[in-house]
Amino acid sequence: MASSCFSDVDEYGFERPHDFDYETYEDFMSEYLKVLAKMAKKWAKIIGEGKSLRSITIKKYIRKGIPGEHRGLVWLAVSGGEDMKNASPDLYQKLLLSPHNAETAEIIKTDLPRTFPDNIFFNNTENQQHQLYNVLLAFAHQNKTVGYCQGLNYIAGLLLLVTKSEETAFWLLKVLIDKILPDYYTCTMDGLLTDIDVLAELVRIKMPDVYQHVTNVGLPWPVITTKWFVCLFAEVLPIETTLRIWDCLFYEGTKIIFRVALTLIKRNKSNLLACQDFVTLAECFKEITKDSIVLRCHEFMQSIFKVPGSLPGNTIAKLRTKHMQQRIKRKQDKLER
Repeated sequence: MASSCFSDVDEYGFERPHDFDYETYEDFMSEYLKVLAKMAKKWAKIIGEGKSLRSITIKKYIRKGIPGEHRGLVWLAVSGGEDMKNASPDLYQKLLLSPHNAETAEIIKTDLPRTFPDNIFFNNTENQQHQLYNVLLAFAHQNKTVGYCQGLNYIAGLLLLVTKSEETAFWLLKVLIDKILPDYYTCTMDGLLTDIDVLAELVRIKMPDVYQHVTNVGLPWPVITTKWFVCLFAEVLPIETTLRIWDCLFYEGTKIIFRVALTLIKRNKSNLLACQDFVTLAECFKEITKDSIVLRCHEFMQSIFKVPGSLPGNTIAKLRTKHMQQRIKRKQDKLER
């Protein structure tokens, strides 16, 4: 490997993969650091003024990226998490002191060592795992419908790495699960499966040849995309790219996930169409998350607002209603048989 001025561990503690492209990354960062410096000044001014963080200007700035040091504060403010917290300021501490379900606590403990095993903070410090345990246990105790399910450890873990605050991570997890991603993490995962159906239909509308090809090969969409949706691209895309996606997700909601997915598929359309069997196509869908552009997070984020074309919120809402109704009907039909 050529010598690099970049460490083999990134700023969030993730070890870079052995085949990491340092040369491309250095080229990208030489320009991106200038963008970050410019945005950091703008954000410091906005936060210093103490104005509302919901406006056309803020939306534009968020799409260009929130500096790492401001992310926790801005995510809380733009997502409604801060309002939730202000309405119940002592909730997190009360939840930690409450009696807990022993079975849930045990499941969480089992998952802690599996969370980001390539991260030096989670690997080497009990403190980080203990904080993650607290966040997940408090959330499970507060939201008994969801409780704890796999996937939440990655989301809460990344929230902790970014915010460096248990309580902020708890409120952001709560706003994600309760407000932005309803029914993603319930035992039936109806919201998640519905959104995968919505993505499949959006592919059918925007890229009918890809949709038909995936159908002909017989590859189910949940096999391809469940991890994308469950982990919100954590463990799928490079960390800074994932966080740039989350910047927009906290402000604009789940349509950002559809934009990212459609962009990855559309950019790699010819490769996908060239796959002639189930295994090759499934492997190709894994490979598209390593598309050369995903490392260049600034360019990638610009592309998600162009490549898929128009994606109105009401279109997604209509498709959700349609697919949720179809899901309910299929369940009823099964019960009647």
